[in-house]
Amino acid sequence: MKITILGTGNALVTDCYNTCFVLIDGNRHFLVDGGGGNGLLAQLRAVGINWRDLRDIFLTHKHIDHLMGIIWMMRLILQHMARGDYEGEARLYGHDEIIQLLRDMADKLLGKKLTKFIDERLHLIEVDDGSCWEIISHKVTFFDIHSTKAKQFGFMMDLGSEEKLTCCGDEPFNENNHQYAFGSKWLLHEAFCLYGERDIFKPYEKHHSTVKDACQLAEKLQIQNLILYHTEDKNIDNRRELYTKEGREFYTGNIFVPDDLDVIDL
Repeated sequence: MKITILGTGNALVTDCYNTCFVLIDGNRHFLVDGGGGNGLLAQLRAVGINWRDLRDIFLTHKHIDHLMGIIWMMRLILQHMARGDYEGEARLYGHDEIIQLLRDMADKLLGKKLTKFIDERLHLIEVDDGSCWEIISHKVTFFDIHSTKAKQFGFMMDLGSEEKLTCCGDEPFNENNHQYAFGSKWLLHEAFCLYGERDIFKPYEKHHSTVKDACQLAEKLQIQNLILYHTEDKNIDNRRELYTKEGREFYTGNIFVPDDLDVIDL
């Protein structure tokens, strides 16, 4: 199993794509978020992933830098269903507000020739806090991250052999979700900037974490491997070196600071 990082940046980056990724197990693919536009399609092409293989998609929340790429995926899927050259079905997961928003946008933007396939073959699946689904042959538990901004969900995936991967969304971890994150083999957590540059990027005003914060959390939660993403892009050329150096002061596990298009074996 592996994770392909399509984008690593926060909402306003220009030197990398917005944060989104694909979990891959064999020939099964699970797309998480879509970034801010049809740049998602270029990222998929760059890593050799056929968009048709993305039959399971999860949208964490409605912010533009996560949502708009999903609208392009919906358009592609529905358009090719209408043409008769898309086989089978696809599933798009999200909390109640997300699913309603996607329905509304599809009705207003895509037309009846396409939207008639929604629920018939493109299934918009509403997930609740603590609800479980089988996705790419793994048990996935969705949970409310208790965002202070837009309602947002994360998830925990059972990797087998009593190991799990947890995605906390793009806001700081909330202790209400301790049961999902504690002891994870893999934790995906946002790190808006270096703690040493907090006065420049002001992460706390935006309710985000620094590298130091994320690494202290990972140490406390006994995480084996920490993936840091949703970052600024002003340090893009030496981001990995800088973030790893700061993180090592607070965390003894493995730190991954991926670039766009990196592939990590799980």
